[in-house]
Amino acid sequence: MSMTLRRVMIGMVAVLTIGASARGEESSKPRLAFERLVASLTGQWKGVADGTEFEVAYTVTANGSVLMEEFRPKDGPTMMTMFSVDGDRLLATHYCAAKNQPQMATEPIADPQARSVGFSLLRVTGLTSPGAWHNTGLVLTIEDQDHVTQEWTYLSDGKSGKNSFHLTRAR
Repeated sequence: MSMTLRRVMIGMVAVLTIGASARGEESSKPRLAFERLVASLTGQWKGVADGTEFEVAYTVTANGSVLMEEFRPKDGPTMMTMFSVDGDRLLATHYCAAKNQPQMATEPIADPQARSVGFSLLRVTGLTSPGAWHNTGLVLTIEDQDHVTQEWTYLSDGKSGKNSFHLTRAR
């Protein structure tokens, strides 16, 4: 890389960083809540639900702007959920084994240190029919540094339900 190009890139990073700081993005409540999720969840997890073992991996991607969850049930298809900041709230977009993609959001973040973060359905893409099975919400609860609970709500043919997953940090 040429010295001129390197200086231009460093300058652009500095301008973006200063701009973000001037807008308060570095310390905003949703940014702090997102950083707490990253710090608490990044790594490998495991659990059992309804007799099925599963592994969960949380990794940070997209230059630190997305927390990616890979949910891998034993002998089942992998699902992904992408968590990100959107204004005064957090978003969660779930890429489901049911081949649809519910996008959920929190209410405006009031307490970035809250143990639980709740997401409600904004919209869903990829439905095969209006009554097709899809997730409608998620509550993530950080019990402690080694235990997390996920409570997913869903709707199918007009009937609602809930699935709970208890995750333990893999050692």
